[in-house]
Amino acid sequence: MENEKLELISSMEFEEDAPLYKIIDFVNKSLKDKNIIVGLSKNHNKIVISIYQT
Repeated sequence: MENEKLELISSMEFEEDAPLYKIIDFVNKSLKDKNIIVGLSKNHNKIVISIYQT
């Protein structure tokens, strides 16, 4: 594995204060064909990010 190169799937620049939902939306669009969905929710005063495989 030490000689394997990482394959870039997608890349996008965001402002430092970009809303988290925009980043999650970008991740979901990028991983759609890999059957991965990322969810974003709020639990009391904390933000929860969940990753699902479909």
